[in-house]
Amino acid sequence: MIITVTLTPALDKTVILPGFRVDQVNRIQSLRLDPGGKGINVSKVLLSLGADSLATGVLGGGTGRYIENSLRDMGIASDFVWVKEETRTNLKVVDPQEHTNTDINEPGTPVTPEVIEAVYRKVEAAAGPGDIVVMAGKAPSGTPDTVFADWITRLRGRSVRTYLDADAGLLIEGVKAGPSLIKPNDVELGRLTGEVFESVGEMARAARRLVQEGIGAVVVSLGSDGALFVAGDQALRGYGLRVPVQSTVGAGDSMMAAMAYGAAKGMRFRDTCALALAVSAAAVTTPGTQPAEKHVVDELLRQVQIEEI
Repeated sequence: MIITVTLTPALDKTVILPGFRVDQVNRIQSLRLDPGGKGINVSKVLLSLGADSLATGVLGGGTGRYIENSLRDMGIASDFVWVKEETRTNLKVVDPQEHTNTDINEPGTPVTPEVIEAVYRKVEAAAGPGDIVVMAGKAPSGTPDTVFADWITRLRGRSVRTYLDADAGLLIEGVKAGPSLIKPNDVELGRLTGEVFESVGEMARAARRLVQEGIGAVVVSLGSDGALFVAGDQALRGYGLRVPVQSTVGAGDSMMAAMAYGAAKGMRFRDTCALALAVSAAAVTTPGTQPAEKHVVDELLRQVQIEEI
């Protein structure tokens, strides 16, 4: 079982707007609505790969109901904690003429510590030994940065694997608890280690130190340049794939989904990393946060290049 946690979900409204200009009237060519938030995006990609998951977190209002109904219609199981406040809506402006993607994100609504604990109780009830819990995205305003670190520690006592994709204080505190996997980008890795990197080799050495200090695996997103994967005595450099870009939103979430999928299926680490590169590249070829179809992933998988560092 894979459980995904999204404490600040969103309804993602993606608009195609050729020739977007500030201080002018802009006319939308097309738009789409997607249930979003990093953990929810992971669940959507897992579904496209043929894996079940349980999505949980915090929802509220009519927007929350839209997200819940959309997940149900997709065939994704969910069990959210409900609050009175409306779930946020995020606007993604895609300009195909200028080849730009602009995100305009609403802040998450603050929630009480009791709500956060209620989410954890749902996770605890669903997760058993060997299961994977993906904690992704931001926490509501006012939530302590230690929230995911606390969950990681508690879940380890239940032999549950924990995958963390967060930034800032949530990542820094979470790493101290020794999660099974983290997925920083190069800048976030530098913040964790206090370094400025000039090469992928330097990043690999920093990631190795984190593994030696108790992190199960470190996956470093390098954007269009691919990714770095470090676990045990393996350090692998995966190169980016050239694909037509429709939306960059959700590419990192797709990589996380593939890493969880491979681990849950018992795949070899190298094969899981190859899948992660293909899935994340496929994700940017689709509008909004819509996962790519399996045949697109399979085609890109044949093009993946990975080398040992």
